[in-house]
Amino acid sequence: MDGKNRYDKGLARRRQVLGNAWVDRSLERKNAFNAEFQELITRYAWGEIWTRPHFDERTRRILVIGSMIALGQWDEFRLHVGAALREGGFTADDIKEIILQQAIYCGVPKANHAFKEAGELIAELKA
Repeated sequence: MDGKNRYDKGLARRRQVLGNAWVDRSLERKNAFNAEFQELITRYAWGEIWTRPHFDERTRRILVIGSMIALGQWDEFRLHVGAALREGGFTADDIKEIILQQAIYCGVPKANHAFKEAGELIAELKA
């Protein structure tokens, strides 16, 4: 698959996972400084990894959310939790179970913060 094809497949998957509104905002913020990075993540993260056939989208979402807890990457955590709730068919209980699982392997302080972040996000989405 060539780079253009990978980019197109990646952009389609990125839209499917994160939603058109998020991707459109991201692309609108593309500029001379970050354009190559945006193209890189679209081609490789979305076009190469998220399109692989082995894991389904739900499993990939769970892996990413759990990884963001482990790494303490709260902006990306909120992005992927919000997308899972809006676009991925996840429920608040699904998110709770991911956080509880990660509490054992990543630690209670990270899980505590994840509950705070997810709780705020869930409240925002309900409003």
